[in-house]
Amino acid sequence: MASFDFDQAEGLRRMLQGPRPRIVTFLSATPEDDKGAMLVNLGASLAQTGNEVLIVDACERDYGVARRLGLNRAATLANVARQEAALNQVMHAVPQGFSVATLGTPVGNTDTRRLAKTFDVLVKQAGIVMVDGELGPDGEFPLPLMASSEIVVQVGTSAASITNAYALIKRLSQQLGRRPFGILVTGATEAEAKVVYDNMSTAASRYLAVSLSSMGSVPADEYLHRAARLGRAVVDAFPLAGASVAFRRLAGKFALHAMRA
Repeated sequence: MASFDFDQAEGLRRMLQGPRPRIVTFLSATPEDDKGAMLVNLGASLAQTGNEVLIVDACERDYGVARRLGLNRAATLANVARQEAALNQVMHAVPQGFSVATLGTPVGNTDTRRLAKTFDVLVKQAGIVMVDGELGPDGEFPLPLMASSEIVVQVGTSAASITNAYALIKRLSQQLGRRPFGILVTGATEAEAKVVYDNMSTAASRYLAVSLSSMGSVPADEYLHRAARLGRAVVDAFPLAGASVAFRRLAGKFALHAMRA
């Protein structure tokens, strides 16, 4: 009976608090352009299935989504934090069906705290939030909420990419403590992706005591590049392409995983 009462109280508390924002931070061990292309197509796939999607470009050095879509000169969340712009001025709807905002660069601890509060407000207004992320020079995320979000590492099939992904997971686990990480394999067949994931999962479990989960895979596909040249998502421009099928499957799995999380 006590357990049942506790479950009821916990359920009521969650209802009163409202749904938790779905925040997923993506890091990559692939060439810089690969992550941006993946996020644009995943965001479009999620939007096509009725999800409200916001991609936050938190990249300072890498080729982020905002730069890829020509929004890198727009006002940022850092401008909002400094009261130089309104929140609705930094959220930009794009033809692919989702919205994009740029994090910007805080200056000093006070600016960082204000930016963190601004980001908290933003994610509570959004459906699924995908962060196009990178670690700073100190090896940490720019905001605490990114570190506590679900983290997915994108990896390719090359030895260099796999080695870099493993090193990234090791670095994160040393900073954030024991926690799971998602693995997304791109530029690979399902069979190739399974080999990559199985090897990484075994090594992470054995040597880091870290649990990995497979988020799926996306094959190499010329239609991805054709769609990019057209300024469109592959699921829209070439819905029957192999990459489109993979992204729709990935979007379904991703949305389900986000709800469970």
